[in-house]
Amino acid sequence: MTKTLMLCDCGGSQTLDRDAISKATGLNCSRINNGLCTSGLDVLAKSMSDGDVIIACMQEVSIFDELADELERLAPVSVDIRDRAGWSEEAKSATPKIAALVAEAQLTPPARRAIDVESDGLCLVIGQGEIALAAAEQLAGTIDVTCLITEINDITPASGGDADILVGTIRSASGSLGKFSVQVDGLRSPNPSGRGAFTFSDPKNGAKSECDVILNLSGNAPLFPAHEKRDGYLRADPGNPLAVAKAVYEASHMEGTFEKPLYVSFDEQTCAHSRASQSGCNRCLDVCPTGAILSAGDAVSIDPNICAGCGSCAAVCPSGAVTYIDPPANFLFQRLRTLSKAYLDAGGKTPRLLVHDPEHGREMISLAARFGRGLPADVIPFEVSNISGFGHAEMLVALASGFVAIDILTGPKTEMDALTPEMAMSGQMLAGLGIEGEHLRILNLTDPDALCETLYTRTDLPSLTDNPILPLGGRREATRLAVKSLAEKSGIAGPITLPEGAQYGAVLVNTDSCTLCLSCASLCPTGALADNPDKPQLRFQEDACLQCGICVSTCPENAISLVPQFDFTEQALSQKIVHEEEPFACIECGKLFGVKSTIDRIVEKLDGNHSMFTNSDNTRLIKMCDDCRVSVQFQRDQPMFGGERNRVRTTDDYLKEKKPN
Repeated sequence: MTKTLMLCDCGGSQTLDRDAISKATGLNCSRINNGLCTSGLDVLAKSMSDGDVIIACMQEVSIFDELADELERLAPVSVDIRDRAGWSEEAKSATPKIAALVAEAQLTPPARRAIDVESDGLCLVIGQGEIALAAAEQLAGTIDVTCLITEINDITPASGGDADILVGTIRSASGSLGKFSVQVDGLRSPNPSGRGAFTFSDPKNGAKSECDVILNLSGNAPLFPAHEKRDGYLRADPGNPLAVAKAVYEASHMEGTFEKPLYVSFDEQTCAHSRASQSGCNRCLDVCPTGAILSAGDAVSIDPNICAGCGSCAAVCPSGAVTYIDPPANFLFQRLRTLSKAYLDAGGKTPRLLVHDPEHGREMISLAARFGRGLPADVIPFEVSNISGFGHAEMLVALASGFVAIDILTGPKTEMDALTPEMAMSGQMLAGLGIEGEHLRILNLTDPDALCETLYTRTDLPSLTDNPILPLGGRREATRLAVKSLAEKSGIAGPITLPEGAQYGAVLVNTDSCTLCLSCASLCPTGALADNPDKPQLRFQEDACLQCGICVSTCPENAISLVPQFDFTEQALSQKIVHEEEPFACIECGKLFGVKSTIDRIVEKLDGNHSMFTNSDNTRLIKMCDDCRVSVQFQRDQPMFGGERNRVRTTDDYLKEKKPN
């Protein structure tokens, strides 16, 4: 069924070229409506009844969805071309960008995965004096409340209403909505008997309790890192009545079953955190802002209830054990490729990418369009749910897909622990490819006019690739494909030197120290280091190396060091021999086994110098293969083996001895 793009000039505030847009998008375009959400609703209703439509407006999505419900039709696809293209100083040149935005809007995102979180509404209110008690009293009529007063005050039975009142100090807290666990020191419960204010029991340390919601009005430091991302944990300044009222309202609605999105997928088998108690990769542990990731033996564990979906762990994970699935990376790559291809096919040149979040970034773009110069015609906005998950793989794929520059507009809540080093590594790769110019930037701006000024003053960047890629595979595979494409135009053929701590690289083996014990190969989580079952060899495949460092910490001879680099050539995809030695031939059967230098070294150290290897044939056993050694040990005389066993004495033997001759 042919789709129709419904155009609207929003009360004449933007100029649209219907024919040019139709040619660029390949869609049938409606006439230019003046108010599609008001006077043009009848026209829209008829078009929706006749077939599929795409509405070039995002401001009034709710109206369009309601209309679709009345017509018993699926909600139409809506795309914002006004704030992002039409309201701009360069609106007359924005047709290629409009084509790109419309093409992206038609992509179908994968279904979101989620888990159910149950909350019975048991709320713990923490605070001092009347503020905490007043909040507890408000909530007590809706949900079950316990009020933990941090300081003893004159508390009368009427002050807390139906809420349970305790006194104490939170020592620690863990968990999330529906399953919080707290530990309290100095816990004192009120004595309901007697006149006057409450009296309290003696303090008790180490008391434990569980609750579903925590409302912290103490004014003290938060109980959790990145507390604003912790579901079920509400914190408000006790000196701000509006903030307290908002927190109380939110707490009152935290009872029932809630849908918690699953942001990441985790494959324990490919995690390179540790092997045999040898520490390896800790990248995700270092960047997780919420504490959702913990060490759990050879792999890490991720608590989906605490994970807030920032995506930092997936951005820095070298093995792909942690992958972002809301949406997955391959859909992000598809969006980038779609935007670039549609823009270039529509006649656009050297597009630039503006990465932003749904809150701060979207508002900045809207304000810049409504009151300022708007976005330049070659700047394509790219909204992602979490900027911190936009790592080096996404940056390089965007550049190799046809974009000439990437600006990342950060917001007040953007986690920078992963974004900053990922940006630095991308820049290092571009520098290693000989690509000059400011192709990557982080924009920490809060003024829409400053955003416009920054974007309009950045022009004349050259194209980085003649053949935009079609990104395939995971983040690691897509990165290799992108770098290889960028290298074709730059003419660089060798490995790119990377900073220490990078997740790509080689290993350097000191052949003078290496004994080919192969402990490194046995513990390598990806098989980048491997042995040869037929020969004493140590092999290495650079493409599989994560630079986790397990081989370095495992090697008993300290013979291995890491070399951070990125080899995008075909050589990195095959195994190469990094160390090999002559095998030893069994002195009995001639079978090759072990390493000749190692056998010779052992014989030299033991023969004549150890009690078990002095004036004995034990030295020969060292020079035999396993089969021959076992065979010889069973055939030769051993101290544990005697001659023929003595005959068992019987009663007749004793009688014969006593019988006279």
